[in-house]
Amino acid sequence: MRQFNVTGMSCAACSARVEKEVSKVEGVTSCAVNLLTNSMSVEGSATDDAVISAVQKAGYGASVKGEAQAKGEKNSLKDKQTPALIMRLCFSAVFTLILMYFSMGNMFFPKVFPLPPFMKGNVVALGLMQALLAAIVMVINQKFFVSGFKAAIHGAPNMDTLVALGAGVSFLWSVVMLFAASGAQLASGAHAAEHYAHSFYFETAAMILTLITVGKTLESAAKGKTANAIKSLMDLAPKTACVVRDGKQTIVPVEQVAVGDEFVVRPGESVPVDGVVISGASAVNEAALTGESVPVDKKEGDGVWTATINSSGFLRCRATAVGENTTLSQIIKLVENTSATKAPVAKIADKVSGVFVPTVIAVAIVTLAIWLITGKPFDFALERAVSVLVISCPCALGLATPVAIMVGSGVGAKHGVLFKNAEALEKTGKVSVVALDKTGTVTEGRPTVTDVLPFGCRESELLSLACSLEAKSEHPLASAVTSEGEKRNIAVVETEDFAALPGSGVSAYANGKRLTGGSFSFISDKIKLSNEVISAVNELTEAGKTPLLFCEDDVFKGIIAVADEIKSDSARAVTAFHSAGIRTVMITGDNERTAKAVAARAGIDEVIAGVTPDGKSAAVEKLGKSGKVAMVGDGINDAPALTSAYVGIAVGAGADVAKNAADVVITGGSLTEVVTAIKLSRSVIRNIRENLFWAFAYNVLCIPIAAGCFTFLGLTISPVWGAAAMSLSSFFVVMNALRLNLFRGEGKKSKKGESAANNSVNNNIETHARARKDPDEIGKEANTQTVTLKIEGMMCEHCENTVKNALLNVDGVIKADVSFVSGEASVTAEKSVDEQSLKNAVESEDYTVLEIKTESR
Repeated sequence: MRQFNVTGMSCAACSARVEKEVSKVEGVTSCAVNLLTNSMSVEGSATDDAVISAVQKAGYGASVKGEAQAKGEKNSLKDKQTPALIMRLCFSAVFTLILMYFSMGNMFFPKVFPLPPFMKGNVVALGLMQALLAAIVMVINQKFFVSGFKAAIHGAPNMDTLVALGAGVSFLWSVVMLFAASGAQLASGAHAAEHYAHSFYFETAAMILTLITVGKTLESAAKGKTANAIKSLMDLAPKTACVVRDGKQTIVPVEQVAVGDEFVVRPGESVPVDGVVISGASAVNEAALTGESVPVDKKEGDGVWTATINSSGFLRCRATAVGENTTLSQIIKLVENTSATKAPVAKIADKVSGVFVPTVIAVAIVTLAIWLITGKPFDFALERAVSVLVISCPCALGLATPVAIMVGSGVGAKHGVLFKNAEALEKTGKVSVVALDKTGTVTEGRPTVTDVLPFGCRESELLSLACSLEAKSEHPLASAVTSEGEKRNIAVVETEDFAALPGSGVSAYANGKRLTGGSFSFISDKIKLSNEVISAVNELTEAGKTPLLFCEDDVFKGIIAVADEIKSDSARAVTAFHSAGIRTVMITGDNERTAKAVAARAGIDEVIAGVTPDGKSAAVEKLGKSGKVAMVGDGINDAPALTSAYVGIAVGAGADVAKNAADVVITGGSLTEVVTAIKLSRSVIRNIRENLFWAFAYNVLCIPIAAGCFTFLGLTISPVWGAAAMSLSSFFVVMNALRLNLFRGEGKKSKKGESAANNSVNNNIETHARARKDPDEIGKEANTQTVTLKIEGMMCEHCENTVKNALLNVDGVIKADVSFVSGEASVTAEKSVDEQSLKNAVESEDYTVLEIKTESR
């Protein structure tokens, strides 16, 4: 897609004309003209010169987008039109007010606005003064006449043509009446010319131009705000970078940073270009790109992106992308491309815009003729015809779609949602089925330890055995175990004779003892396992977790469960999908038991398991028979499914926004932003429909009134009021679109209920609490305390489970019973548990602890 700047457009008729002419160029496959941004996007093999020539043939100017920046104009989005319009408006208003003094002031308020002595009784002098002032206003606003008549000459009259005709005809008729008054005064004296003063419409001509300029100024100022999102993205880019050259740190303009350069980022500074960390560790706020305000930990080997902010530590990085290749630049380009394209909903307005102005001119001529035929005076008929010309508003039609698209795409970028084009923005809101990939989309995408169940030993002893044994394994599940050990600072023993049995387990020797770990089938073949162990293994498996069993010599030591945990907000996102009337389906290559367990915890409606990437595509196509499907995946492995879906949504593709197969890119990794994308799409399309309804309704209602169709009811509109109405019409459309800035995404809301979906197995696993206790602790339950907490905010069983899980995670808590009905939680805990830690655990889940009572045993 190539972008062009187009100059000289003033309304929807202009954009329709340009689009029509460029579409005729050989090699052009598609063309979309944006009235809001005065830009044009073209696809096809036609040369730039051919496209520009077609625009010029239509009567407008064109240039390749980007030439302004190449010439040194760094901020192409700077609003240059509004200041010029304000200046024009000020001069127009001054001369119009003076004109109103001579034309209307003395007529209605002669004592307040007396005429100069030489004009009293001299209609011709009064007319000449009005003509001179009106001519000055017309010269100030000559752009309407130049653009309007130029467009008419090219056979494509536009809004400026209507304004120029309305003001011009009013002025010319007034000049004719001025000559008539002069003749009457010369023949019969000043008294004979007095009645001609009521036929002067000089103030109408000037007021039309001034009021239209008022509207244009308001519209321009409001339009300027629609690009605020893109401007703010551009402003995020740092202007300088601290690079390391010859061993010294030097501040240079960011344009001088090259790929491969080393640069440093201190705490509080923005990352100047995309890069990879080569030393140091820190937390980086990536809200500028992902919309997620929680900082992301960075260490050696991790990527960092332009405009993200280093929150804490010192980072030394190597540049991997600079200039237009950075992630921020790709995002800006994507938002601009979306704003430059058209949504399918705009097709009706486009068709009407192409014939709107010629039709209005025809209606004005017919209006004039009908009133003359019915015997009305010429000045009455002329007033009705001029009213038709100036009240018609093709601008509202032309702006209805692009303003909403630009504001919507900008708001989406702020929330980490990027639409590839306007069509994708419209289609996203129409989906009725969301198909979700499991790994990395619903789940975290990496295995972690979820449960440590020691049998006849301490947790630390079991973890030490497991970490020592798995330290030499490269299996992902082994990495999960060793990572858990590192988190808990577990001591690791050096092993010998390590052996890995693919698909089964591992074995090694440590301190003369044989250590063995692996799957249930692998360990059960070696030693006899108790029913209690078998029951625990079954419960963990049913919960979608992978149990790893460990033994020392022939003594069973315990179970460590590993799972790819669902993301903290997946359950909430699924609930939001359901609230929006969307059915959820999870498609995964994983086994059915695990897939169903994950789906149950997230609340997903349906599961399609055990499918290949090609199978995912076929599954999406099958789902498409029951509704419009949005496929949500990682944008790489799910490419076939993303392209076969009605809408493809890539999650977590913030660093690769331009290379995936999706229609919509979620730069963060949260499913809640997919909900945001759908809700935003629906809001934008609703806004477009409101704008189109207003634009059509306004013209359908106002043109007949202006033509005098309702004079029998005493309802008429003068050209001056018609000009005012036209000005406010397009301004209303732009302001309505700006309401989209009030849109609030799904975001990171309260944690209430988020953990509830993850707690379905807690009650079952709790039955093994005694088996998991250290041998020295068994039998010590008499040395416990019962703590009763009065809790405010629990409303359902999900709340119960959330609070229960929070309390069970407090060290020393043995058992927790929670009831949302009574609003109480009863905790059995060791005497070492502090009341404050229990309160903090509950309130971390956004509930309020009103009272705590402790009873010792």
